[in-house]
Amino acid sequence: MRHRKAGRKLGRTSSHRDAMFRNMVTSLFEHERIVTTTPKAKEARRIADKMITLAKKGDLHARRQALSYIRSKDIVAKLFEVIHLKFTDRNGGYTRIVQTGIRRGDAAPMAILELVGYQEVVEVKADN
Repeated sequence: MRHRKAGRKLGRTSSHRDAMFRNMVTSLFEHERIVTTTPKAKEARRIADKMITLAKKGDLHARRQALSYIRSKDIVAKLFEVIHLKFTDRNGGYTRIVQTGIRRGDAAPMAILELVGYQEVVEVKADN
């Protein structure tokens, strides 16, 4: 029985799973939007929300806890200086999962995991 065992295993070893989620959360904070499968997005959302909560605390201990997971000083600095300001008046739900359909190769359900305040920048070329 797997009572009281939270989280998905996703067919990976624990070390592979930990490394994959570290990379996904780092990429999410770097680009503010990632495309992945739906089960991976649901698991990465749990971790990303915890990291944003740490950033909202803002003290040295919280920064060190985030550095122990993210391990990129530039991304942690962005999280603590830029990203957390968007969520100061929000009590949770910092990320959004948008279903995008199925992947053609293996029919895996795909989704976009993004931060709630994400705005896509579109460049317009001037016709001369």
